[in-house]
Amino acid sequence: MSLCLLAASSDSSESDGPVAGQLVIFHAGSLSVPFDEIADAFMKEHPSVTILREIDASRTCARKISDLHKRCDVFASADYTVIDYLLIPDYADWSIKFATNEMTIAFRDESRRSEEINADNWHDILLKEDVRFGRSDPDSDPCGYRAVITMKLAEQHYGRPDLAELLLSKDRGYIRPKSVDILALLEFGEIDYVFEYSSVARQHGHRSITLPDEINLGEPAFADIYGTAVAEISGRTPGTTISKRGQPMVYGVTIPSTVQNRHAALAFLEFLLDENRGGAIMNKHGQPSAVPSETATFDKLPTNLRKYARGKQE
Repeated sequence: MSLCLLAASSDSSESDGPVAGQLVIFHAGSLSVPFDEIADAFMKEHPSVTILREIDASRTCARKISDLHKRCDVFASADYTVIDYLLIPDYADWSIKFATNEMTIAFRDESRRSEEINADNWHDILLKEDVRFGRSDPDSDPCGYRAVITMKLAEQHYGRPDLAELLLSKDRGYIRPKSVDILALLEFGEIDYVFEYSSVARQHGHRSITLPDEINLGEPAFADIYGTAVAEISGRTPGTTISKRGQPMVYGVTIPSTVQNRHAALAFLEFLLDENRGGAIMNKHGQPSAVPSETATFDKLPTNLRKYARGKQE
């Protein structure tokens, strides 16, 4: 977890008027680089705002809202379904999809067998005895369950029975709460490869494997194929599980019920979702805009945000 203080100001009310006060944003670790820039740009427009960012795995962030009732004015998740499943309807009323991504295998020049690995043999390289790889925890981080789904899709795509189980049972000591935690292990040479988002590998200057569209969860045209793979993850209450089915990767954002500065939160979301402001920054950092996308919660969206979404078609 990381808490970042980006400016100084006092609290403000939700009334009309200047955007000011403290704004608390929870967001996924994979949004850290673009949100650094977005926060800075937003505060140049609104210099009376203090932005506090709490950075953690998306499902962990959601549980801080639902279980701990922590103040959060804006929550941006690496998977919009985290909001839909863990927060709506008790802790949020709506969600907007705003960015996309895809899975990759990230590595360094110094990684073992780095000159051999490619999009056809990466699974064989990862299974070598002298190679170590990491991934994040599926119960707390969308990148974790997306890694599991990618392995299962790879088993189908490459026609390799038991491939997923072989990968899942190897190197279990290198599972961490969120995907960005794994990068430290990669950068210090403790591991050679990591299941990671393409944008994160790019933002941190790592080499990566471009995985086939059939398994990288980044291509909407392959949604039906993605849906054939399932990861079991923790449910709403302790001791329960749910089946998380593969689908194209889409980030989501909301204003949760623990908001204290709704006026600034709405202004921030208008900035984030605008194609020429926040959307342009997301695109620059390898997380293309998904605005506007369908949402089942369109009728509950604040009026000023409806232009960034579409109602579901019957």
